[in-house]
Amino acid sequence: MSAEQVPPDDSPDGGESSAGSGPTSQEIRHSQVSARVPERVARGVFSTGAVVLQGAHEFILDFLLRMTQPQQVASRVVLPPAVMARFIAALRENLGNYTKNFGPPPQPPQQPRPQQTPAAQQASVQDLYDQLKISDEVMCGAYANAVMIGHTPSEFSFDFITTFFPRSAVASRVYMSAMNVPRFLESLTHSFEQFQRKAAAPPPRPPAPPEDEGG
Repeated sequence: MSAEQVPPDDSPDGGESSAGSGPTSQEIRHSQVSARVPERVARGVFSTGAVVLQGAHEFILDFLLRMTQPQQVASRVVLPPAVMARFIAALRENLGNYTKNFGPPPQPPQQPRPQQTPAAQQASVQDLYDQLKISDEVMCGAYANAVMIGHTPSEFSFDFITTFFPRSAVASRVYMSAMNVPRFLESLTHSFEQFQRKAAAPPPRPPAPPEDEGG
């Protein structure tokens, strides 16, 4: 199995503490390789595809399972933007390593997609979630600030890791067929590019105050 690590965006190089009677602080470096795997996430979940959503300050990855009825969100992961950027880079590199070792991933069956207006696209997303089952356990999602990616000839694995003191832990483990990974990477990249464009856009100007109509 090949693995790529996405480090958290606040991984300092060392530690220091203040001396004397004042407040004490210390910076900690964590190792995601030795992250604890809780029993409830050790077996992982299988996903047949993912929906990438943008929040104001985070990305939400909903991993779907469409092999059963009702279709359901098998896992929901929340990533900050800095980790999202590293995740995309690491997945692109890992997919390149997969291609070198095993050749391009198999192509999933292609279905024609009719052109949609933005309003229709928004409606289709709402329609999708109207048909999905989301359990209370999955609804709030699992926050992650690091990711470990691995692959075999047939599938990819994603360990989404929460790196907080005193120890890192795997918050969610997801498996995905290799043929679905290029589309997943495309969705991640598209969503992140949209986020960057919004962040670079100038803020809207405040409305002008009403004119005084007094004579």
